[in-house]
Amino acid sequence: MKFNIRGENIEVTPALREYVEKKLSKLERYFDTFPEIKVNLKVYSDQQRVEVNIPFPDLLLRAEEAHTDMYAAIDLVVDKLERQIRKHKTKVNRKVREKVAVAAAEAPSQDVLDEDDIELVRTKRFDLKPMDIEEAILQMNMLGHNFFVFTNSETNETSVVYTRRDGKYGLIETK
Repeated sequence: MKFNIRGENIEVTPALREYVEKKLSKLERYFDTFPEIKVNLKVYSDQQRVEVNIPFPDLLLRAEEAHTDMYAAIDLVVDKLERQIRKHKTKVNRKVREKVAVAAAEAPSQDVLDEDDIELVRTKRFDLKPMDIEEAILQMNMLGHNFFVFTNSETNETSVVYTRRDGKYGLIETK
């Protein structure tokens, strides 16, 4: 496993690096191969934040946790990643049993636009993978986003699922 560990407002000590690598190495049992794991450790005045991104070809695992103790935040983020992996594996296995092809997509991430200037600060491109609505909602929730763009496998059209204010889900379909 390769690790890219960065610190913002914190020096990544060998002990801290070793702890991160040891904890994240536990995830190796879920997959045959692993890409480079990107870890960002941040320190703010009252809390420690850990962000982890694991980009697979057909899935993006991302987790972020904050705590007053950096080591506790690392433990929490590993637990969150394990839950995401188990949820994804269960979904994939169920689809295989139903003999339906499984394809997961990298979710788009778009920074918030400044409403005063309406200045575009970031553009991301991603491949739309065919999937059903339920799988798109699962991907959106796993990534912690409030919307998700995908190709609907039933209609073969681009669609968007989103979280409504009442906590339910909405679907936007194109013509």
